[in-house]
Formats: sequence, C-alpha cells, structure tokens
Amino acid sequence: METRKRGLTVQQRQELWARWKAGQTLTAIGAALDKAPGSIYGFLATDGGIAPRQRRRSVHQLQIDEREEISRGLMAGVSLRQIATGLGRSPSTISK
Repeated sequence: METRKRGLTVQQRQELWARWKAGQTLTAIGAALDKAPGSIYGFLATDGGIAPRQRRRSVHQLQIDEREEISRGLMAGVSLRQIATGLGRSPSTISK
C-alpha cells in the first residue's frame, strides 16, 4: 500500500478549483492531483464547493518595504514624524 502526502501545494489548490469549476468529477481531479477522491471532497467541502477569494493585505496595513524603511529610520535616529512624512503615513501608524 502506498502512502500519500497530506495537503496540497498552492499550485495544486489552484488546479483543483480550476478543474472543479470546469465540471470535472472528484475522481478525475483526484487522479490528476494524485489524491483520493475522498480527499478532494474534503478540500471542496471545507469551502462549501466555492473557491475562496485570494487573500490580499489591506492597503491600510504597512507593507514589508515600509516596515524595513521604518526599521532603518529608527536605527539611524530619525524621528517617527520624519519617517511618517517620508512614507506618506500617519505618525500614529509608524509608532505602532
């Protein structure tokens, strides 16, 4: 009896939802992804058979490059207000 890996990669999940949307059966999707049809059913049932929306970070949250700029500014002794002005953000956002 062969053992199978648990879970799906991001690419496999995208393929699963594309195949499900195209109307393929659980058996066909499972064969394409090397998973049991029952496993495919479990992935689909988790989201009610509807592909979840792609997650996106809110525009109000700091991006990684902004966080890096804040870190560098603080290490250089730049004030929070100056950093905020340079990033076009509120000083209270920078202080958090």
